[in-house]
Amino acid sequence: MDTGGMLSRCRLLITVLSAALLQPAGAQNGDGCGYTYFGPESGTFTSKNYPNTYPNSTVCEWKIQVKPGERILLKFGDFDIEDVDSCHSSYLRIYDGFGASRTELGAKYCGLALKPEDVVESKSHEVTVLFMSGIHISGRGFLASYSTTNKTDLITCLEKASRFSAPEYRKYCPAGCLTPFGEISGTIPVGYRDTSLLCMAGIHAGVVSNALGGPISVVISNGIAYYDTAQANNVTSKVGSLSSTLFTFKTSGCYGFLGMENGVIPDSQITASSILEWTDHAGQIHIWKPERARLKKPGPAWAASFNNEQQWLQVDLNKLTKVTGIITTGSTMSAYNYYVTSYKIEYSDDGLKWTIYREPNTDRDKIFQANSDYYQEVRNNLIPPIVARFVKIRPTSWNQKIAIKVELLGCQFIPALVPKLTMPPVLVPRAKHYPQPVDKTTPPPEIKNTTVTPDITKDVPLAAILVPAIVMVCTSIVVLLVCAWHWRNRKKKTEGTYDLPYWDRAGWWKGMKQFLPAKSAEHEETPVRYSSCEVSRLRPREMTAMSAEYAQPLVGGAVGTLHQRSTFKPEEGKEYADLDSYNSPDKDIYHAYAEPLPTSGPEYATPIIMDMSAHPAGAICLPSTSTFKGAGSQAPVLVGTYNKLLSRTDSSSSAQVLYDTPKVTPGTCAVEETVYQVPQPAANKDPPPEV
Repeated sequence: MDTGGMLSRCRLLITVLSAALLQPAGAQNGDGCGYTYFGPESGTFTSKNYPNTYPNSTVCEWKIQVKPGERILLKFGDFDIEDVDSCHSSYLRIYDGFGASRTELGAKYCGLALKPEDVVESKSHEVTVLFMSGIHISGRGFLASYSTTNKTDLITCLEKASRFSAPEYRKYCPAGCLTPFGEISGTIPVGYRDTSLLCMAGIHAGVVSNALGGPISVVISNGIAYYDTAQANNVTSKVGSLSSTLFTFKTSGCYGFLGMENGVIPDSQITASSILEWTDHAGQIHIWKPERARLKKPGPAWAASFNNEQQWLQVDLNKLTKVTGIITTGSTMSAYNYYVTSYKIEYSDDGLKWTIYREPNTDRDKIFQANSDYYQEVRNNLIPPIVARFVKIRPTSWNQKIAIKVELLGCQFIPALVPKLTMPPVLVPRAKHYPQPVDKTTPPPEIKNTTVTPDITKDVPLAAILVPAIVMVCTSIVVLLVCAWHWRNRKKKTEGTYDLPYWDRAGWWKGMKQFLPAKSAEHEETPVRYSSCEVSRLRPREMTAMSAEYAQPLVGGAVGTLHQRSTFKPEEGKEYADLDSYNSPDKDIYHAYAEPLPTSGPEYATPIIMDMSAHPAGAICLPSTSTFKGAGSQAPVLVGTYNKLLSRTDSSSSAQVLYDTPKVTPGTCAVEETVYQVPQPAANKDPPPEV
C-alpha cells in the first residue's frame, strides 16, 4: 500500500477544503498564487515561482470580474503543468461564475494543453480559475492574461516583437505587464530591440500604463548596432547588441518640452519652498536657486535647505496646459552626489486649490520612482495626463540632500467646444379681438422690390478657367501657321531653278565617297595634263585649276565668273561678282551658267581611260587621260584652239573611243605640266554613243 500517495492526497484534500471554507477577501486566495495584477478591464496572473518550477501540494483560486454585460477573454502566454497522473493531482480548471452556481469551461488542463494562440471565452462577466499542484518534478506553471471580449487583439505580457512579421500592427496590452521577469533593450525615440517584450516596452515608452494597460501601435524598422540603457516609468532597459529589426510606437505626439530647458518659462515662474545656500572654506558663496532647476543647464541644480517631505519645487506654466510627463535628474555634479529617488506630483489651476496625482481607479497617491544617481535622466509619464497651470513636485525620498533638475512634457491644451443650448421659442396665445371700424379711405399699398439679383459667383470660376485656355489654344494655332508659312518660303528661296537639292550637292558627295569601295587602278580618274607650251596656245581663254569633282566653265578672254545660282563650285577663298553674262557684248564669251544635264544621261562626267602607248614619247606633249568624255562624235571646240580627235582600234575590242586631245605643234616642251579640266559643252545635248 502506497502510504506516501495517500498522505499527499490527504494534504491536497485538506488544502482544498480549507480554501473552500475561507471567504476570499480579494481576487485571489490560497498558497499557490504567484504574481497577480487585476485592472478594471484587464489583468495578469501567474502560478507561484513562475517562471521557475511551482511548489508541490499548493492551491490557488483567482476570481476575475468585469462590468456586468461584458464577457471575459483568457489567453495563456505560457503553460507547463507536469502531467503525472492524467491531470488527477496537478491541473488547472476554469469556471464561469462564482461559488456553487459556477459551471466549468472545458475540462482539466495539464501538460502542454493550452497554447499561446488558444483563447478561452466566458459566458458571463465573472470567471474563477483554480490551480492545484501535487507531487511533481518539473513544470514552470503558467502565465495568463485576460481582458473584456471587445479587446479581440489581446496579447499576453510575454509576447515579443519578433513573433509578428507585419511592418505595422496594433495590439492590446493587459494591465500588470510590469512583471519581475522579462527584459527590454532600447529607449525612445530610437526604438527597442526586436527581442524586447512588447507590453513592457510600451510601459517604458509611456504609451500604456501598468495599472490600466491599453492599445499599442507598433512600427517595425531596421535594427541598429547598439541599444542604450534608460530608466523610465519604473522600468530599466538594458544594453542591447546588434539586431536585424527594431520597433517603435505611434503616439499622439503630445510629448514636447514645455520650456524649462529652453528658457521659455522665465525664472520668475519657478519657485521653491527653500533654497540651499552656504559659504565654502575659500569664502565663496554657493546658492542653489530654484531657477537652477532647468534640465541640462550647466552648474548646480535647485536644492532645498531642509531635508523633509514638506519641501517642493513649483513651476507656473502661465496658462492651462496638458501635461503628459516629467523628466528629472540630480545635481549633475560629481562633487555633490545629491538627487531625489521618489516624489509626488500636485497640480492646480489657480495656485490655491491643489490636487495630488493618484493611481488610476484607486485612492492611493502615486509615488513616482526617480533617480538612482546624480547625473542620469529618468522619465515618468502621466497616464492619464493632467490639465493644469501650476505643477508642484514634492520629494518623498532622496540621497544626502534634496536636489533636482526638471523638464515638463506636454502640449497646448485646447478646450472642447461645448455647443450652446438654445431654448425653443415660447408660444404666447394671441388674445381675441374684433376688427375696429375703419375709414373708407385706405392708405396706398406698400410696394416692395421683389427683383432677385442673379447670383453670378458660380459662373466666375468657370469663366476664369475657360477664357485663358481658349486664348492659349488660339495663340498656339496662329504661331504654328506662321512658322509653317515662313519655313515654306525659306525653302523656296534656298532652292532655285538650277540649284541641286541639298542631298545632291558636292559637299554631300564628298562625305559619302569615303564610305564607297576604292576604285581599281585601271578605272582611276586621271586629269588632263597640258604642258606649259600648250597652255600659252590656249590664250586668251584663261582656265582655272579646280578639284576633280567639279567642272569649271571656260570663258574666252576673261576669267569665268559664277553666278549666284551656278551649279559649279567656286574656288575657295575667292568671291565672284554677280555679273550678267547674257548682256555681254562679246558673243564668243561662254555663259557663266551651265545648262542642266539631260535626264537620260549621266549626272557627272564619265572618266575615260586612254592608252597612250601608240604616241611617241617626247615628240609631242599629249595628255595621258582626259577627265571628260565627249557627248557626240566630235570633241568640244574651244575659242582659239581645236581639239584633234584621235581614235585607235584596240586589239581586244573593235569599238572606237573618243578622247579630248589638245592641238599642239611638234617641238620640245618643258617637262612641267599643268592640269586643266575640260568641261562638257552645253550645246551638245545628245546622249553619249553606246560603246
